Amino acid sequence: MNKLSEKYGNIFSLRRGLTNIVYVSGYKAVKEALVSDSFARCVTPLFDDIYKGRGLSFTNGYSWRKHQQFSVSFFKNFGESRETLQHKIQQECYFLCEAFEQEQGCSFDPLIKINNAVANVIGSLVFGQRYEYNDLQFQKLLRMSAESVHLTGSVWNELYDAYPSIMKIVPGPHHTIIANYRRLAAFLAEKIEKHKQDQDPNEPKDYIHSYLAEIENRKNDKEVQFNTENLEWCIVDLFEGGTETTTNTLRWALLYVIKYPLIQEKVQEEIECVIGKTRFPTMADKANMPYTNAVLHEVQRKGDIVPLNMARVATKDAALGGYSVPKGTVMITNISSVLNDEKEWETPDTFNPEHFLDSEGQFRRRDAFIPFSAGKRMCPGEYLARVELFLLFTCLLQKFTFSPPPGEEPSLEFQLGFTKVPMPYKLCASLR
Repeated sequence: MNKLSEKYGNIFSLRRGLTNIVYVSGYKAVKEALVSDSFARCVTPLFDDIYKGRGLSFTNGYSWRKHQQFSVSFFKNFGESRETLQHKIQQECYFLCEAFEQEQGCSFDPLIKINNAVANVIGSLVFGQRYEYNDLQFQKLLRMSAESVHLTGSVWNELYDAYPSIMKIVPGPHHTIIANYRRLAAFLAEKIEKHKQDQDPNEPKDYIHSYLAEIENRKNDKEVQFNTENLEWCIVDLFEGGTETTTNTLRWALLYVIKYPLIQEKVQEEIECVIGKTRFPTMADKANMPYTNAVLHEVQRKGDIVPLNMARVATKDAALGGYSVPKGTVMITNISSVLNDEKEWETPDTFNPEHFLDSEGQFRRRDAFIPFSAGKRMCPGEYLARVELFLLFTCLLQKFTFSPPPGEEPSLEFQLGFTKVPMPYKLCASLR
């Protein structure tokens, strides 16, 4: 898409099967498209067959808006008077550091441990349970989820969306996507049934309990569609979305600090100055740690986890970048082009935390930093992801110095599916 935009401009169209798709690149054009009221989420044939109009990701209108508001509010406000979000993440920081320490400085692939830790954070919030890192059934579930996300970015998904009636009867990995989603939904449906047995509307313990209470509160509003079927697919979205992207952002973060040890040292110096060596990091520390914050933002920019945004569709005749876009046209925004826009970033091809620091070394926000998308369809888990990334990353670098295995050079090669993830790699975690 980047190469095509260089040849045809930031707004061009391609035909996929019988569908004409407009691709939008570059900060200005993408921002215009994302904040426009003329586009809604496009429900593709594959995910229409999977979700059937349920959940957060593949719905529109009044019901979606109320579910989005509920989910965003939950992650920002739940547990303020009891066990807070910060405490849950700090608890998982302890277990993750313990798992790293057990490797005794030897080389290992951090994927399984990080994936389990991140899944435990979202799991403890959504269904109130964490799993040990050696739980084989849970590991199988996480591998299955990652496989689905990877295959979603494959040609099999493209073929299904272009020729759904044919692909339904043709064997291939697209059936694996459908089967995996249904297995994940079944796993989460069991959690819902168990929660119904110990539901206390006055004391919700997690997202499921809160949603079940909301079903009762909205029982007279049939249009809003708060029901257990919708709940099942909402938590599929939250669990999978909240696990895959944050896991791979942290994997990129550790890969970059072993690739650039001087950057790692500067982060650790800031940690020692602000937090010290013993107490857990808190979100209150973030304001006093501009360099660490800048590094995390640069990891998200250069890691470029979700290169192409989920498709949208014009709900009416629209104008975009001087072009007329007819109603019903599918539109996909190129987030990667924004995070690497030469007009917005001083050194877009270089891992450079200075992108997020001003002349006095203080953190500065950048308008072209949109890894969570923009507009009304921004990621509902953005707040959770920001808290989780800061606390887990800071805690790990507080306790360990990371380096490549002896004699090995870190590689920034990646695998591209729906998400852009590092190739499998190993590192050494030495106690500080």
